[in-house]
Amino acid sequence: MISIIPKPTDLPDDNSTGMVLDELSRMGVPFCVRYLESIDPFDNRIENETIWACGIRQNGHNFEVLQALSLSNRIVNPPEGIVTCASKVATSARLIRLGIPTPVTFFGESCELAHDFLEHWGKVIYKPVYGFDGNGILLVSSEKELDAIDPPFYLQEYIPSVRDFRIFVIDGEAVGAIMRQSDSLTHNIHQGGFGTAVPVDDEMADLAARSAKAVGVDYGGVDLIERGSEYTVLEVNGTPNWHRMTAPIPRLLAEFLVHCDTM
Repeated sequence: MISIIPKPTDLPDDNSTGMVLDELSRMGVPFCVRYLESIDPFDNRIENETIWACGIRQNGHNFEVLQALSLSNRIVNPPEGIVTCASKVATSARLIRLGIPTPVTFFGESCELAHDFLEHWGKVIYKPVYGFDGNGILLVSSEKELDAIDPPFYLQEYIPSVRDFRIFVIDGEAVGAIMRQSDSLTHNIHQGGFGTAVPVDDEMADLAARSAKAVGVDYGGVDLIERGSEYTVLEVNGTPNWHRMTAPIPRLLAEFLVHCDTM
């Protein structure tokens, strides 16, 4: 049986969960919809299922329920992968450890060390550790601006850009991509960016697949930025949207869930 955990942020005109449910229905595949808030993870009736968490709330309850369910069910994405993607620190640590190109990063509570990092780079990007949709990201170019931020500091070197790319990966394969552009610091669509479908080149595909594997997700949205003639990885989203992608992502996700359920 395939169980579906709907994305809490779904809207009538932007319903990621519904798109995949429609595809499962067209395929004649049975499924049920569950809500984490209504699940007792110690209820043994939920066993040997494939559970797709299209999205979850970033709170202790949702993470813990998925973690407990993972002991007797196949969770897509695995709770550990979702937790890793939710933390920019954990994501950066895994990318760096595996030698995947990503901006030079500092994380700490020390104002002195944060000042040293800023002095070295001149301009840095501050990001909330558990931020999402591009919220709270700042360009910091002075000690006064840095001192206005409450520690801990997650800082990265500033790489100027006029665009970035989101690559959608399913089961180790890059299946679609968009280029995002905006006049703001981030090109996130939720921050006013505009997305255009683009082909996935070999370097994009390789970096995206390696990044998704590094953070432990079955599927994900890998964000890349250009550094000269090469790409570097900004982050990996474990519950990604596929706005503006022309690839049939809902169908591909539905097929992947069926594949997981027959393994």
